[in-house]
Amino acid sequence: MVEQLTRAKIAQQADIREAPRVIAPTDRTFELPTGLYVATVALFLGFIGTMAIGFRNPEMILPVAIFALFVVAGFGVPAIWTQLAPTTPSRAKTWSRFQQDGIMTAYGRTTARDATVQVLILPVLIFAWGLACVTIAALV
Repeated sequence: MVEQLTRAKIAQQADIREAPRVIAPTDRTFELPTGLYVATVALFLGFIGTMAIGFRNPEMILPVAIFALFVVAGFGVPAIWTQLAPTTPSRAKTWSRFQQDGIMTAYGRTTARDATVQVLILPVLIFAWGLACVTIAALV
């Protein structure tokens, strides 16, 4: 009924072969042009700068510096990650190539205009919110 298999029995019957080691090329470009990445970072840092200037207080120097450090680290680590070994032939798309091809998403191909709106909508809204908060605080 049940036979206990030991390693020795398995080794006698097994046909063990060394599989060829294949390293697939990795694409770490996120399929977006560098300009969108830079614009996102600039909008987040612009929000922090707007809030720092609008609500200027000596006690806020350290928190603002920490927030800015988090943004730089949060976007800097992936930027460094794209350059790590193994080196790949893939490069970030140029703006013209991005406009021509668009980007593939989970829901299908998206045009460059739609992808740009999707990428930049939250940073733009956050920056606008910061401007509105500073404006309201200045008027009240």
